[in-house]
Amino acid sequence: MRKPLRKTWMIASALTLGMAVFTPLQAGATSQETTKDVTIQIEQQIKGTIKNIVGDGINVKGKDGKNYFIGFHKFSDEQIEKMNLVEGQEITVEGSVLKDYAEFYTFDVYKKGLPKEVTAEDLKKLESMFTEIKKLEKEEKYDEVEKMYAAMEKITKPYVLASWQPVSFEQYLDEYGFSEKNIVIKVSEKKQLKGIYEEWVKLEKAGKEDKAQEKLDEFYKILQPYLDELYPPTPFDEYMLSMEVDIPAEVTIKLKTIYEKAQKADKDNNMELSDQLWGEFYEVINPYFKPIPFEEFIADFDFEIRAADKKQLKLLYEEATALDKDGKQEQSEAKWDALYKILDPYFLENKEILISASKLTFKGQTYLPQ
Repeated sequence: MRKPLRKTWMIASALTLGMAVFTPLQAGATSQETTKDVTIQIEQQIKGTIKNIVGDGINVKGKDGKNYFIGFHKFSDEQIEKMNLVEGQEITVEGSVLKDYAEFYTFDVYKKGLPKEVTAEDLKKLESMFTEIKKLEKEEKYDEVEKMYAAMEKITKPYVLASWQPVSFEQYLDEYGFSEKNIVIKVSEKKQLKGIYEEWVKLEKAGKEDKAQEKLDEFYKILQPYLDELYPPTPFDEYMLSMEVDIPAEVTIKLKTIYEKAQKADKDNNMELSDQLWGEFYEVINPYFKPIPFEEFIADFDFEIRAADKKQLKLLYEEATALDKDGKQEQSEAKWDALYKILDPYFLENKEILISASKLTFKGQTYLPQ
């Protein structure tokens, strides 16, 4: 069942990379030349406006009316930081169209994160293994992919450990912000923590992972009471205020009981029980949420909907949300499916075209990968 996102923090949507597939013909943004058995992809230029910035790239609305995701994977982090890109900015991009998000992650991108000391011989081995991983991913042999990444880590870890410069114990502890909350760690425990931290560093550098993990567990067992003080659980009444829902008194009592049990399960690190209790909590509270108005629901879509379709969508949306409120899930699901059957062609028509940028021009400046 596909439903609109409720405008509260507790309902989230996850976008999985690598799901969308685009061909050059679908994208309409590049061309290809074929010479005997070799296919050469010609780079394409697009102009548009930055809609938003997403860390490793930008979403652009092209002057041709199409939506683009521009990947910056060929550029260094330092270059991206210095660009100072802002939403609404005009930009010209040159690059090649990709079929899916996974194609952004090339071996060149992977090796940017490796220590410079990795030898040419090991780089050659890693590149061969990386190529094999791409093949296994297409075949959906994910167990083999996991094994191959583990084998690559065996090659890279000695280099990583050799170049690792751990922060001092004092700096590590300061990053938690205990002093900002006036939380004072006992002198005896602080001394103990420092000793454990330094032992952990030595074990990590020696590649003794199991023993290092034991030390880390020992470290956090001592630190945990202070972390609980630093991040106290939100009281039930305060939590409910953020929900903005009108709930009967008898339901509130039930919710409070579940909430407190769920908080305890979280503290005890009992994830199975925690998931079960939070599931119960939201199952009780969900019928009391007011659905967002239809106009607000469709306002998030970056495309125009035909008047006849919009009229039908509004009817289906109101029927689906009413059925949700009454707890009639099976009937509600049928309405949501009908709604998205109308919307899906719009999503398909307006899907993002993926471009791996090799040249960026804005504010009169041109940027090339280093």
